[in-house]
Amino acid sequence: MSTPQPGSVLRGAVDLSALRNRPQTPAAPTGDQAEAPAGAVSSLVMDVTDATFGQVLELSRTVPVVVDLWAEWCGPCKQLSPILEKVVTELGGRLVLAKVDVDANPQLAQGFRAQSIPMVVALVGGQPVPLFTGAVPEQQVREVFAQLLQLAAQNGVTGTVAVSGAPEADSDEAPADPPLPPLHAEAFEAIESGDYDRAVRAYEQALAEDPHDADARAGLGQVRLLARVQGADLQSARAAAAADPADLEAQFLVADLDVAGGHVEDAFDRLLDVFSVLPEDRRAPVRERLLELFGLVGDADPRVTRARGRLSSLLF
Repeated sequence: MSTPQPGSVLRGAVDLSALRNRPQTPAAPTGDQAEAPAGAVSSLVMDVTDATFGQVLELSRTVPVVVDLWAEWCGPCKQLSPILEKVVTELGGRLVLAKVDVDANPQLAQGFRAQSIPMVVALVGGQPVPLFTGAVPEQQVREVFAQLLQLAAQNGVTGTVAVSGAPEADSDEAPADPPLPPLHAEAFEAIESGDYDRAVRAYEQALAEDPHDADARAGLGQVRLLARVQGADLQSARAAAAADPADLEAQFLVADLDVAGGHVEDAFDRLLDVFSVLPEDRRAPVRERLLELFGLVGDADPRVTRARGRLSSLLF
């Protein structure tokens, strides 16, 4: 069994078969959408419904599709969605953003098992891929999308789409965005090439220079997870953890792999179970790993809230 690296299919966590196979009822095309040629879309950011989701699955065989599950009442969604739209637009057709209002599209919400929002998932070749839950900084979005493009290339999804009717860019127009800070740029480049150890060092140096660099802190937590699970085999890791429940490193690896594969509650429950049976003088590493994983998933996530509650009850 291959390792469920970040960006792997959410096997057992997402079931889109009902939506994949149902007859599609596309919305009536308007404007450029009605005349969009092959390889073109009316916009890189589109609203998707239960009825039109099959079109997005098909598009994902050409270009990775980022799915933003949101709702009007969701404050963090309103913080995250503009960041997703900005970064997708800047990538110039290498990604497409599909926005799903979970209140208006309950079948998609159920299919993705959206227990909390905002929830961001990708589609690559028709298969769902976990990205993250909760509002995250722009830099972290950029890094996750870089990993997504790398994964898509490994699976043969390397196309781009053009926006039908979009005006050509003015070649004399200067880039609007400032360059990334040097250490962030180094980390981003390292993540794109799969060199997670180098990315960790870059983020650690950025934090040493500025302990208040929130983007560096968020990026460091994520890339540390990537480095820990790189090359690990889930089946072997589970066997080792089952063989020696007292081996903390074995338990940590399975928890990391579960988080990376989208099985967040399994990871939290494993570590909390280990924490509950340890003597007090051995609990600190487990608590530290739990807090790190809480930060990755996001404090607003109800799974984190529940796990924090259980951790507090075990501490006191």
